[in-house]
Formats: sequence, structure tokens, C-alpha cells
Amino acid sequence: MIKKCLFPVAGYGTRFLPATKAMPKEVLPILDKPLVQYGVEEAFAAGLTDIGFVTGRGKRAIEDHFDMSYELEHQIAGTGKERQLAGIRELIERCSFSYTRQIHMRGLGDAILKGRTVIGDEPFGVVLADDLCLGTDDGRGPGVLQQMVGLYRQFRCSIVAVEEVPAEEAHKYGVIAGEALSDTLIRVTDMVEKPPKGTAPSNLAIIGRYILTPDIFEILENTEPGKNGELQITDALLTQAGQGCVIAYKFAGRRFDCGSVEGFVEATNFFYQLKYGG
Repeated sequence: MIKKCLFPVAGYGTRFLPATKAMPKEVLPILDKPLVQYGVEEAFAAGLTDIGFVTGRGKRAIEDHFDMSYELEHQIAGTGKERQLAGIRELIERCSFSYTRQIHMRGLGDAILKGRTVIGDEPFGVVLADDLCLGTDDGRGPGVLQQMVGLYRQFRCSIVAVEEVPAEEAHKYGVIAGEALSDTLIRVTDMVEKPPKGTAPSNLAIIGRYILTPDIFEILENTEPGKNGELQITDALLTQAGQGCVIAYKFAGRRFDCGSVEGFVEATNFFYQLKYGG
């Protein structure tokens, strides 16, 4: 039912300078795997095999990563190192990859709107690779996007993943409020992008996982720039919530904010313990 997933990856990654001066932040590795591959693996596990990237200047390494490297393949053929490429080979063979560009950095809403050319008129997932998510602490349960695809089958509307954050941190996020449908589901009635300190409508912060219905594109086209002069997906989703329904989902699992150095180190340490024990 949902086969497409959009990855907005055009950002500059300034919090990781100088490492990201010539290398996309999305290919920074957590252990031996780039951040963006974790996201594509999550989408693939959820049944989303048509992968679209909204890229920008200096992001060619992402396209190269999801392509065959014939010279490398030849050099390691028949050696023990060959198995280290098994995961990425499966993605290359079983997923399709499309690319379009965001010429000007005008916010997440603009990046998603630019993705219309690779999505078309279908519901689709959105993954922000900065947010590295596990469905359970051991990584063996259903991923966050897989959980959300299941909810979409029930509600047939846009769904955003949220988690509780300390009230003093709410100003860093898009924040939702609404009517509780269950312990984990909220029908959204309010949504604010990075509210001033002390004004957030709740402590439920949106993280980088979305299921969006295709009417979001037309709404984005008619949404005025908001916070910081950027086209905000939160503004468009609030309009969508007023016209119909948007569900916020308190997902099962764990998220690492790998857009920050602290979160990146935390994820690295966690995945090291998960893989090697000790």
C-alpha cells in the first residue's frame, strides 16, 4: 500500500564541521555503516522499496553508496571481506533509488515539496537520517516506520512520530498537542515549530519519521514561509489536521539524535555494545 519513502538529505551538516565540509553528514558512520543506510534499512523493513532522495550540492557520495562499485567488488571477490557488503547489496538489488535536488535550503517543507517529482500522487514515508531509530532496544522488533505503516492501514491519514522531551528542551523541536485517542495515539489539534521557551503546547516533540498523504503537496504549495523564513512541514500538517486528520504516534523503541555530536557519540557507543557486547 505504501511503497515510497523520501529522504531529505540536502542540509549542510554545519554541526559536524569540518568533517562535513566535503562529506555529507548522512554518510558519517555509526560503527561500519553510514547513517543513511540505517534509515534505508528501516524503510525497506517496512516494505518501502522505492527510495527517493532530495539532495543538494556535495551529496554525490550518497548516490555512490547506493550503487555498485565494480572495482571494489572485483578486489574483494572470494575473500572474507565480501560478506561485509551483504547488507548494502541487498538494498541495491531489492530497492529502486531516485534523486532530485533542493537548489535552495528553504526548510523541510520545501525539501518535501521538491520530492513530489519522485513521489507522485501516493502516500509515502519520510525519514530524516539524523534521527537513528530502533523499534526496540535490541533492534529486533518492528522498526518505527514499520509501526507507522501499520497505523496508516488503520487511519489512512498523515502520521507523525513523537516522543516526550524535557519541557526545557521543547523549544528545539516541532511540538504537537491534541486529543488523546489511546496511550500512544493523539489526534493533532495544534502544532508549533520550535516554540519560544515556556510556550510549547506540550512536551511531545516530532521526530524524523512521517507518513504523509499526497494532498500534503498542494497544502505545501499554498503555505507561506514560517519560522526563520522557511517552509515548515509543521505549518502544512497543522492545515491538514484542520481539514481532516493528522495522528501523532508515541512510538515503541529508541531514538538517537545523530544531528548532534552528543547524540552521534551516544549512538556509536550504544551500537558498539549491541554488536560486540562487553
